[in-house]
Amino acid sequence: MSSTRIYLNRNCSKCRSSLQLLESKGIKADIVEYLSAPPGVDELREILDLLSLEPRDLMRQQEAPYTALNLADESLSRDALIQAMVENPILIERPIVIHNGKATIGRPPEKILDIL
Repeated sequence: MSSTRIYLNRNCSKCRSSLQLLESKGIKADIVEYLSAPPGVDELREILDLLSLEPRDLMRQQEAPYTALNLADESLSRDALIQAMVENPILIERPIVIHNGKATIGRPPEKILDIL
């Protein structure tokens, strides 16, 4: 198993660029197409911890489920927000790269260089 993992959506240009950047550095990453294979609650908690983010900071707030599920409601718990991302993976910001115990969001893709 690789020590590098990338959570991506192949339809996203930033995701494709991030993967190409890893490959250009000779890094073979485990690819997780998170829309079809979403992370579970524990995995998402681990990702958030590695990124030092709260759930809402990792959410794509312009996506329809964010509004439909009223996820801007400040009274929602951390667990409720994580569960919403598990059930609606389109909400998860992308790409997420984890390399040797460090993580970043590849926006822009060059941010990945900070953890290599």
